Amino acid sequence: MDPSVSLDLQPRDGGKMGQGASAPPYSYPYTGLGQSGPGPSGPGQEPPRDFVLWSLFNTVFCNVCCLGFMALVFSFKARDRKVLGDANGAGSYGKTAKCLNIAVLVLSILTVILIIVLVATGAVAVSQTIQQGNQNKNNYGFNYGN
Repeated sequence: MDPSVSLDLQPRDGGKMGQGASAPPYSYPYTGLGQSGPGPSGPGQEPPRDFVLWSLFNTVFCNVCCLGFMALVFSFKARDRKVLGDANGAGSYGKTAKCLNIAVLVLSILTVILIIVLVATGAVAVSQTIQQGNQNKNNYGFNYGN
């Protein structure tokens, strides 16, 4: 009695890629946007987008109010639905991830602009205060250290 297990890892069609070749085992059953149920996608239909890279970028660099993380969650849900063949669910989650990514990007840009404006106006106010201090020092005749 031999306790070893043997797995056949050869392609289903014996290595032939032709008209009768079967799909590779890693392909997913994408159905297309108008169809319901598993089946091969048509030549003109593209799978819905999941925006995972954009969401990952926003999560790492522009995570305003944790919206980048939420976009990443919806992107992963869209990718999971796409792999399962649910085009409607993948499209819905993908649109939500896209909207969240746009919101994060806009909020991040506005935050950067606000910081630039505050720094610029703060620098002007500080320089005016320093000039007034120097002017007051000269007017009252204070000589510190001289």
